[in-house]
Amino acid sequence: MGKFIISKNTNGEFKYEFLNNNEEVILEKSAYKNKAMCLKVIESIKRNAQDDSKFYRKRTTENECYFNLKSSNGQILGTSKIYKDKATREDAIQLVKIISADAPVEDYSKLLLKTMA
Repeated sequence: MGKFIISKNTNGEFKYEFLNNNEEVILEKSAYKNKAMCLKVIESIKRNAQDDSKFYRKRTTENECYFNLKSSNGQILGTSKIYKDKATREDAIQLVKIISADAPVEDYSKLLLKTMA
């Protein structure tokens, strides 16, 4: 089962990462001013990931594949890592669809603050 991890960047902004069963990052986004906003985005991901039309399949200039997951209002909720081909990207999208709705949220933001102090 996958999970969401909330942590803080070195500049104090919150971020989330969505990990698969092997603890590999599938989807992420940062630069949230507070944890409540980060949690709100995670809940939006859980809802929007069930709709294939919310996944925007993209390519880099080097022709590598990735995707953005967007909300109903077009806001980017998260960006995937880069995949070598379309098939691997599609596998990642399917995984997000299947496991994100029930994925737990683990908060490491307080731990990071303690180690930075």
